[in-house]
Amino acid sequence: MTSREEILHRIGQQAEPWDVLVIGGGATGLGVAVEAAARDCRTLLIERFDFAKGTSSRSTKLVHGGVRYLQQLNFTLVLDALRERGHMLRNAPHLVHNLPFIVPAYNYGQLPYYGLGLKVYEWLSGRLSLGPSQLLSRRETLEMLPGLHENGLRGGILYHDGQFDDVRYAIALLRTFQDLGGTAINYVEAIRLLERNGKIIGAQARDCESGAAFDLQAKAVINACGVQAEETMALDGRSHPSLLAVSQGTHFVLPRSFFPAQAALMIPRTADGRVLFAIPWHGAIIVGTTDESVDRVSTEPRALASEKEFLLGHIARCFERLPAPTEILSVWSGLRPLVRKAGMRTSQLSRDHFVLVSPSGLVTVTGGKWTTYRRMGQDAMDRASKFLALPSRKSPTLEMKLHGWTLEIDPLASEWESVYGSDLPLLRALSAAQPALDAPLHPRLPYKQREVVWAARYEMARTVEDILARRTRALFLDARAAIEAAPLVASLLAQELNKDETWKATAVAAFIETAKGYIYHEEEAA
Repeated sequence: MTSREEILHRIGQQAEPWDVLVIGGGATGLGVAVEAAARDCRTLLIERFDFAKGTSSRSTKLVHGGVRYLQQLNFTLVLDALRERGHMLRNAPHLVHNLPFIVPAYNYGQLPYYGLGLKVYEWLSGRLSLGPSQLLSRRETLEMLPGLHENGLRGGILYHDGQFDDVRYAIALLRTFQDLGGTAINYVEAIRLLERNGKIIGAQARDCESGAAFDLQAKAVINACGVQAEETMALDGRSHPSLLAVSQGTHFVLPRSFFPAQAALMIPRTADGRVLFAIPWHGAIIVGTTDESVDRVSTEPRALASEKEFLLGHIARCFERLPAPTEILSVWSGLRPLVRKAGMRTSQLSRDHFVLVSPSGLVTVTGGKWTTYRRMGQDAMDRASKFLALPSRKSPTLEMKLHGWTLEIDPLASEWESVYGSDLPLLRALSAAQPALDAPLHPRLPYKQREVVWAARYEMARTVEDILARRTRALFLDARAAIEAAPLVASLLAQELNKDETWKATAVAAFIETAKGYIYHEEEAA
């Protein structure tokens, strides 16, 4: 793979303007970049932190149409998302899979009510349906959801939706973009928008590692910064109306033994108007999410005491027992960029996206949800082609297979190993050539040391956090285990990046400071 130094030299010495400069390396920015490169545009993507560092790594890990949007009668969003869900599964079967869900019914009226709603959900997916919904008896519900609260249970409704590993999907998009000839770089920040005659012609950027600044010229600049979209718009020095209402969602991660279910649990209505999920994922259970309006955008949002109380309260309602504090393996929060509407709570706002072209020509795309990332990229490029000096081309991405696509995953591969898809033999070759890399990263984590080397060589990982939070999901699965693994990760990464002992000590300390925020403290929810 091309080294970071070579990429920086290439973009710093670029004589001709790029066709497209994408600012933001989350789901939206990567979707835009893949769309642009697939249309044969010379495309550069810059990200001031790491790819999928923010919202895109903190989802509920669902690829779904959004059952709750049926209640809002937002059929357009549901239809679009269900179509995209089907194509995500087809285009990345190593990352997206069908997962059965069960909605428990605690009175007989809920069975036909939710049953009909979920049958409509199934019908709307058409030929891309993941399977039929069906009514379950009380006994069948408890067999599939052992540990569910039994008092008053009348039965359940089974339906199907999609699940994925959000960051691994983002990395697949990154690799797909590179396969298409695109150039991406993390830890490079846009610090100013460049203008000529009142029109945006690029951005001044700064390498966050060296501090070096350089100009990047482009025919089209696309702001895909999610909850930071307004901050990027302000780089032109003008005032802009507020577009977004930001909400926070928090999740608990519990051991699979707490809820050894054969399906995911979905509670269709909580106290704040959202749905609640308990979902098996990488050998653990994710419980979430909340919906709290926040005024401040943070790169490391922290769970509020009220959110912890909310989740514990709903766990108490749904399950036969509460988890012990030590069973809460990780607590993590993410921010949602929601399109602002006067007089509406964030829990009432939908996940529609919008594309705005400012008078200066800056294209901003925000809102939306993971499942509709591709459509967001398509819409952003369509608008850029209409208003800026780009050729108008039909989107080629709906059926485009992503990097790693394969239908022939080794049946002996673990759930974790399968996320590498067709790259799995190459990953295994690392430890075949260097047997020490076949050793576990940590006894409570499903990873091997070879994943660290792979991430540094092929996935642009630069920090211990990059490895433990995103190239692997250690921090999200077991925060304490991730902290314990940090020194080993730093040693392996230092060898790959030619760093010294001082760098290792600083890298471990920085990661531990971040990881402390993912550890559940009982007194905080008291």
